[in-house]
Amino acid sequence: MTEERVEHLLAEVQDEFGVIRVLEVADYRFLEFGDAIEQSCVFTADPSWLEYDYTRAMLIGALCHEQPESALFLGLGAGTLTQACLRFLPLEDVEAIELRPDVPRLAIEYLGLDDDPRLYIRVGDALELLPTAEPADLIFVDLYTDVGPGVGHLAWSFLGDCQKRLNPGGWLVINQWATDDGKPLGAALLRGLYHRHYWELPVKEGNVILIVPADLDQALDRQALTRRAEALAPQLGYSLQSLINCIRPAT
Repeated sequence: MTEERVEHLLAEVQDEFGVIRVLEVADYRFLEFGDAIEQSCVFTADPSWLEYDYTRAMLIGALCHEQPESALFLGLGAGTLTQACLRFLPLEDVEAIELRPDVPRLAIEYLGLDDDPRLYIRVGDALELLPTAEPADLIFVDLYTDVGPGVGHLAWSFLGDCQKRLNPGGWLVINQWATDDGKPLGAALLRGLYHRHYWELPVKEGNVILIVPADLDQALDRQALTRRAEALAPQLGYSLQSLINCIRPAT
């Protein structure tokens, strides 16, 4: 007989976009939007632990860079990926842009987001604030609502501007929905925008992580990526190799 899932509501707020909840179930806390739409999962004992494959896949995108010093997160959520990147990468400056002001507050109060001096959080619409963000070695796009991906995930000019905001040698990592055929949402748009020069990493949650280089001369070095992932595995507590094996060229 399986143990019954007992949920404890820790916080609930209403803003102009809907309801935000923080729930606790055993050793985990969840950030939910709207009608029980799970946005983030945090292992309470270690908020930098990445529970889901899609967050681990986004970390793989970060490891494509040999020595990233700066990162920009468009969409914060509970901040687990941000925490992992701050902990495991040699980052010096990290900026996060989050649409809903209660999200960073709840992440700090309930979800273990550290008040790290390297992290600067701005509240506002990423589509509007991107031009005022500092260029970065890594840019992460994860703009989801309770009904699916935000408009930025299919906005040609915004996605193009994200790539242009990268420093030379930088990488853009996008958490994109997958369609029924396993391709990323907006596949034709993405192929045209990025000239088919990017890589895809499908994950079991039904998403495809896009790994986009700053320019066409830049390639994904699988051997170097594997070496970095293997070196990091003892600190992470898990291996990334099975996910690295799933990386494919743009479809």
